[in-house]
Formats: sequence, structure tokens, C-alpha cells
Amino acid sequence: MPEHTWRPKKSSNVLLHYQIQEYIRRKISVGEWPTGFKLASQRTLAQKFEVNRSTVVTAIEELMADGLLETRIGSGTRVANHTWNVLASNPPDWEGYVKSGVHAPNLAMIQEINRAEVDPTIIRLGTGELSPDLLPAESMKSMMAMEDASHLELGYVEPKGSLMLREAIRDHLKGKQIEVSPDSILIVSGAVQALQLIAIGLLKRGSIVLYEVPSYLNSIHVFQSAGMNLLGVPLDGEGMQTEAIGRLKRQKDATLLYSIPSFHNPTGTLMSERRRMELMTVSEEASLPIIEDDVYGELWFDEEPPAPLKANDTQGNVIYIGSVSKSLSPGLRIGWVFGPEPVINRLADIKMQTDYGSSSISQHLVEKWIRSGVYQTFIEQTRIRLKERRDFVVELLNKYFTHIATWNIPSGGFYIWLELKGDVSITKLLHLALKDGILLNPGMVYDKLDQNHLRISYSYASKGELERGLRRVAELVNMCTNE
Repeated sequence: MPEHTWRPKKSSNVLLHYQIQEYIRRKISVGEWPTGFKLASQRTLAQKFEVNRSTVVTAIEELMADGLLETRIGSGTRVANHTWNVLASNPPDWEGYVKSGVHAPNLAMIQEINRAEVDPTIIRLGTGELSPDLLPAESMKSMMAMEDASHLELGYVEPKGSLMLREAIRDHLKGKQIEVSPDSILIVSGAVQALQLIAIGLLKRGSIVLYEVPSYLNSIHVFQSAGMNLLGVPLDGEGMQTEAIGRLKRQKDATLLYSIPSFHNPTGTLMSERRRMELMTVSEEASLPIIEDDVYGELWFDEEPPAPLKANDTQGNVIYIGSVSKSLSPGLRIGWVFGPEPVINRLADIKMQTDYGSSSISQHLVEKWIRSGVYQTFIEQTRIRLKERRDFVVELLNKYFTHIATWNIPSGGFYIWLELKGDVSITKLLHLALKDGILLNPGMVYDKLDQNHLRISYSYASKGELERGLRRVAELVNMCTNE
């Protein structure tokens, strides 16, 4: 059984609290839980081990009696600094190392969401990826079994990635009205890595990055951890509002602007063509580079979105990010970034320093998918199935949420931005939902001041799970509304 799913065996002759004791002893003895490590709360451990809290209390008390654990008021239960496995040595202060690391930790709520997402019994109403039912498992098996492996590289590829894949991406992007040379494309391990490379490769500490608020950036911390400062620009129904951008550039000396114009995460907003042109004009006048995150751009339903910002970029002002993580498979970990060639050369050099290139096997597979035309066919099928799911969720919202929330109806992507009416305790709602086996993504993950929104994803959970989950969430919202 994988370590993260360990549970005491209720069919065993060994008492449950003894099994829990041995599990904790083993964690301590092999150094996975070093001196000073803080255990989860007794309630959390009881939920994890699927036992009564009293069973956990008994196990902890006996380990405290053995000198392995200690409890301090206000500090919780920690591994004692006089445990039997460290009496003969002076172990490093790993807690100190952890706290001094340069990369900022995720919010506790995001960490809780990440842990819950590995539980197969959880209904995931906010997960931003394609459902296992939508992933092309059989087609992928066939593609991997293709006899023609003459161009398959099993060693390291060149710094910018497979030339054949970059050429395939160049040809694919012509359908988005984008002209690009393979020399200006870098293959990355997903869009997040592209952002990390930009943060550490192009910006100096203290730089100001403008971004849409709410935003995906608030849940990944790549710019903050590199020492940058984020400054939010409001959204409306047409996308990022452009009026203040020039002023913020002048007053705050903003260095870069980040935007998700097509089917924005988390709001689902589609930036209008008029607003895109305004944004390009303001950006060019202010000499403010744009990072365009277009990972959802191919997932439109009824009408293709306006051309990407990059399609109208004649001055090399836009750094464009794409990926197959949302449109094909997150497990392939393949994305791309392109822009001015000196910028791509710089990012490629840093990527080689950090991981020596993305998986050559994944690059080969993505190139085959694009070249064969199977990728385009799959995208067209996925649009139809996602639209069906969106319509199904809208029906559920009309059925259960009409009197307690308002929402948008997105024209593509994964998300519905649900705004709760009244004074709802979001924290209480999240905990009650998780107790009932339902995982939600609250607005505060994308804007720390947001206490009114939920990001509802129709891309991941099955229709049955969506029905059960949303019906129960509506009940819980009524319970959590302060009169």
C-alpha cells in the first residue's frame, strides 16, 4: 500500500493504536519525521487513519511516555529532541532548513487541497484537469506502440527541446494566426515551469508584476518566491481592465504583465477582441512586456475566441505560453514558451541548468499526436464533451443554487465562477464539505481577500459526482449562511 494511503488494518489481531504507534515509530526511526517535526492534529490523524480520535490519543500518549513525542501548549505535538534514535548523534535542524528555504510555502488551504486530491474517494468539484474519462488512454497506448520510432530520442535532446516537436508546434500555431520560428520556441515541462524560468531568468528581485485579480498566480507563488511583487489589475466581463496599466507602469515601475485572455483561470472570462487590442496598445506604449498564458485557448465551445495577443504582436512584446496539460494529458508534462530569440536562448540555458530538458519520450509522443492530426481530432471531440458537462453543471446550478448564488456561463475552458449570496462562512463550508468527501476550491486561493466565490470545474468529476456534490454543497451553503 502506498505510504500516503496507509491505514491500520481493522481485521488484524494487533490493536489499532499499536499499529498507529508502530507507523509513527517507523517514521521517526528512518528520519522521515526528524526532531522537531510537528504532527498533524489528532482530529486530522483520526480522519487520515479512519479511526476514532480516542485511538489516536492513546497511541500518542504512549509514544510520549516512551519519550518519542512531546506536546507543548500552543505548539502541538512534535517529535521530541531526546528520542532514542538520536541519542548518539547531533542531527541537523531540518525544521530550520525548511523555514529558511527561499521558495514560499503554499497557503495551508492549498496544501490541504493538494493532499485531498490524491484521495480517490473525494468528489473533486474544483480540479482543473480533464477527467480520466476524457483522457485518451487507448489512443495513447496505440501511439506508444507505433513501430516507427526512427526519430525517438532516448538521450538528452538539445537545450530548446526536440526540433521536430518545435517544428510541429510552429505549424500547429499557424491555425491561431501566429507565425513563429522553431529557434524562438522552448519546450518546457508545463506552463508553471515556463513562469518559473521567466521569473528567475528575466527579472530582478523586487520587480513589480501586474496580473489579473483574481488569478492563478496567487496559488502557485512562482514570482513571489523569486522575490517579485504582485500588483493586481481588476477584471470585468471583457477581461483585464486596461485603464490603469499605463499609470501603474509609470508610478510603480512595473516590469511585466501576466494575463490569461482565453477562458481565464479561475473566472472563465474570455477577453474580448476590443480589449485585447487595447491591452496590446497600452503595453506597446508603456514598453511593458506581456506574458500570455494560453493553455485553455483551444477549449472553446461554440465560437473560436479572438486571436491570441501574440498573433498581433509586431514588436516582440509578448511571451506566449502553451501546453497540452489541459487539452491532452497533464501527465505528459509538455508545454512551450516562445518570444524574442534572445529571451528564449536565456530561458533555455536556465532550463538546462535545472533539469537538462523535458522528457524526450513525452516530446516524441506529443510531436506524433500533432503531426498525425490525431491531436486536432481529439481536441474537437473534447470540446463537445466539455460543453455537455458545462451545460449539465449549469442545469444543476439552476436547480440547486438559484436563490443562494450567481454565476457566469463560460464559452470555453473548465470553470464556472460561482458567487455566493449573503454572509457565508467559507472556511466552515470548506471543512464541512471535506468532511462529507467533497473538495472545493474557494476564491481566497486566487485572491486572499475573496470570501464569496467558489471555482466550480466541470472538467474532472463524473456527472454522478457533480450531481451529488453540488446538491450537497447547496445544502451546506444554507447551513453556513449567517443569519
